[in-house]
Amino acid sequence: MLSSLAYVLMEAIRRQALKGTKLANAQMTTIRLKLLKIGAVILRNTRRVCFLLSSAYPHQSLFLKVAARLRPT
Repeated sequence: MLSSLAYVLMEAIRRQALKGTKLANAQMTTIRLKLLKIGAVILRNTRRVCFLLSSAYPHQSLFLKVAARLRPT
């Protein structure tokens, strides 16, 4: 059941947030390696969660674009 949920979540990310990017047709493992397996410091407080990405992270701009598209309004 968790595998099915993970697949649906990744498919939604690909369909909504990765549309028009170079990862729009990427396999799930590629999306996981390039977007989700990152070294970051996560700071959280009562109002928001902040990701402090390393300046050496090569896909930082793509990650920020995807996060902005997935942010609830």
